[in-house]
Amino acid sequence: MAQPDLNVLVVDDDFRVANLHAGIVTAIPGFTVGGTANTLAAAREAITTHPFDLALVDVYLPDGSGIDLVREIRFDAMMLTAATEADTVRAALTAGALGYLVKPFDHTALATRLAGYARYRRILSAAEVTARDVDAALEALRPTGHPVPAAAASSTTKDLVLQAVRTAATPMSAAEVAASTGVSRATAQRYLALLVAAGEIRMQLRYGTTGRPEQEYMLPAASRNKE
Repeated sequence: MAQPDLNVLVVDDDFRVANLHAGIVTAIPGFTVGGTANTLAAAREAITTHPFDLALVDVYLPDGSGIDLVREIRFDAMMLTAATEADTVRAALTAGALGYLVKPFDHTALATRLAGYARYRRILSAAEVTARDVDAALEALRPTGHPVPAAAASSTTKDLVLQAVRTAATPMSAAEVAASTGVSRATAQRYLALLVAAGEIRMQLRYGTTGRPEQEYMLPAASRNKE
C-alpha cells in the first residue's frame, strides 16, 4: 500500500516566499502542502485545525520568532531563514529543528533536504530500529549532494518533457508542457517534479491578477547561458 503524502506547513512572513517554498514542496513526489502562514498566529491557528508532518519555518515573523513555534509544535520542523547568528542557530536546533537552511538557497537544496527527510521518515517508520538504522536516519537529514530520484532516470517521456522546457522561449506551465509533448497534465507534472528535484530544471511562480499563482518551469540560469 502506498504511503500517504507527508503534509507540510510553510511559515514565512513574505507571502511570495511562502508560496515559492510551497511550490517547491508540491513539486516533490510524496509531499503535499497543507497550509501556508505569514505570522505566528496564523501558523498556530492552522495547527489547531490540520494535522501536519513537517513545518518549514522562518525565524523572523511579524509577531514573534519562528523558533518559538518550533518549540511548541509536536511534529517535525526545519528552519528556512536568513538568520545566521550562531545563537539563533543553536536556539533553533535546541528547540527541535531537524535542519537549518540559510536563504538564499537554490531550489535543489530544499528539494534534496525534503528527499532526505522522506528517507528519515521511512527508516524510522518501523516499531523498532537498529543502531545502523539510527545512523542512516540522521545521515539522511544532512545530505551532501543532489541525488537524482530513481524515477528521473532517462526515459522517452522524461526526455520529451525536458526538451520542451529546453526549447521554449519563455517559462512553461505544466499544462503548456503537456500540450507541447502530447502527454497528460498529470504525467507532465510528475516528470517536471522529478526534473526539479534532480536539478535539471527550475520552478518559479507565475503571478496573475487574480487567483493562486501558477508553477512554471525553465532551465537553470547556467544551462540557459550555454544554449
